[in-house]
Amino acid sequence: MTEIILFFIFIMSFIAFVVMGYDKSQAKKHGKRVRERTLWMLAIFGGGIGAYVGMQMFRHKTKHTNFRVGFLMLLVLYAFLIFWIVKTNNSFII
Repeated sequence: MTEIILFFIFIMSFIAFVVMGYDKSQAKKHGKRVRERTLWMLAIFGGGIGAYVGMQMFRHKTKHTNFRVGFLMLLVLYAFLIFWIVKTNNSFII
């Protein structure tokens, strides 16, 4: 079960990262944007790490305090969750 949770977090983070890059690309081209609500949902439901990394890498939404602080908090939350899962699961060795 823990492997499924870790895989889910990885997939959601990857998706959030890609969507942040896509939205930045659309912003530059004045194209159709991704709703902020969608970005938040991806970050909250498993993609906090990817959303924060994408925000920093693509320099997207970095002027919005709620994104900077919120995505950072989600990154810390998911990093702690991953650490806790790995540390408490006997099948993983750290």
